[in-house]
Amino acid sequence: MTCCWRCTVDRPLVIVGDSMLDVDIEGSATRLSPEAPVPVVDTERVWQRPGGAGLAAVLAARAEQDVVLVTAVGDDADGGALTDLLAHAGVTVLALPMSGTTVCKTRIRAAGQSMLRLDHGTGVAAGDTAPRSVAAAMERARAVCVADYGRGVTAHQGIRELLTRIAARVPVVWDPHPRGAVPTRGCWLVAPNQDEAAGNSPESLRRLWDAKAVCVTLGSRGALLGTADGSTHIAVPGSATRVGAGDTCGAGDRFAIAAAQALGAGEDVHTAVTAAVDAASRFVATGGAVAMSSAAAMDRHRLAVAETELITDDVAAAREQIRRSGRTLVATGGCFDLLHTGHIRLLRQARQLGDALVVLLNSDSSVRALKGPGRPVMAAVDRARVLAALACVDAVVIFDELSPEAALDRLRPDIWVKGGDYTEAELPEAGVVRRHGGEVVLLPTVAGYSSSNLIAAARS
Repeated sequence: MTCCWRCTVDRPLVIVGDSMLDVDIEGSATRLSPEAPVPVVDTERVWQRPGGAGLAAVLAARAEQDVVLVTAVGDDADGGALTDLLAHAGVTVLALPMSGTTVCKTRIRAAGQSMLRLDHGTGVAAGDTAPRSVAAAMERARAVCVADYGRGVTAHQGIRELLTRIAARVPVVWDPHPRGAVPTRGCWLVAPNQDEAAGNSPESLRRLWDAKAVCVTLGSRGALLGTADGSTHIAVPGSATRVGAGDTCGAGDRFAIAAAQALGAGEDVHTAVTAAVDAASRFVATGGAVAMSSAAAMDRHRLAVAETELITDDVAAAREQIRRSGRTLVATGGCFDLLHTGHIRLLRQARQLGDALVVLLNSDSSVRALKGPGRPVMAAVDRARVLAALACVDAVVIFDELSPEAALDRLRPDIWVKGGDYTEAELPEAGVVRRHGGEVVLLPTVAGYSSSNLIAAARS
């Protein structure tokens, strides 16, 4: 039976594993070097994001209020950048000591394709005793996701003892690595991909690792789940497939996090794996890990420079303008009646999830019906002008209905973003987004900011 949302309060989702800094250098390659027959990439943007277990933690923080990452952190510039990115995403880091320097992986990409990867850093987890803060977090965890990247965290003796002990009552999902440690006994789910399974069946791996269940992920073909009752193939739902998408970087992390969330909410393993296959497929279809990156230098590309072209009530026109360039479309919505710090943070984080951000803005009549006869304090056209002036907003669409469902049915975004003061179950539009193959992301809110409270204070 699924637990209610309130049962999860003060029980974090804990991610355990090796973190690194991932860098994507994006540009265009239209010529060869005169020194050698190799492409010259003209850099247009440089993106950074947490990698490994850090990426898994950021993915979890898109839908969870309390995410704890247990990882080894290096005392160097790359380690500092990694820690800052994690903090910005709302992840609490409990650090283990590291021997060596932070691992950094740099991908050079052109026209959406990876051309070269450069790795540097020698860092591995050090020590053999888990800090008390780590033990406390894992003991009260709602679920634990182990993201092993072969850098020593899963071989840490103290961490292994904790994982073995808590698995008797806390769901533990383990995403293994060929160079990593063997999963600890009693895991609720171990999820290797085909290469990591090395031709072994889920049933044989389940016995080998003494796990409750093993799921071999098969990419676009779904997953093969093995339990004590036998094996089951779980296919990718048709609504989660989008033609032309294909960057699978981070898909395994998205799968493991979704499975841990479902098991932590009380679902059985078949339901959890089904949800995980769906989540991983949507993640790949909406841009993969690249869509999780933060720009080291702000991308100043806009749909148009004229205000009249940024503000519209024609949803189809906004959609087609973005789709023609093949970009990942992110959308969010609301009244935005007095823009404040919380709104700005939401809009900037939403824009970083894709290539273009469309804001669905409630019209004056819509705000009045939702907020009362004294609202809005700013007319829709003025609210739209303020939003359109932000570098992170590519278009503003004004709609008259109380709910954005009809507008979303026409816009069909890849990702729909709302503040974390909602749950997905409270969003009637979530079904519309998912029906068109999109993903719903809940971002953390900034405590203490409310348009209604600001307006009331000003009027008093």
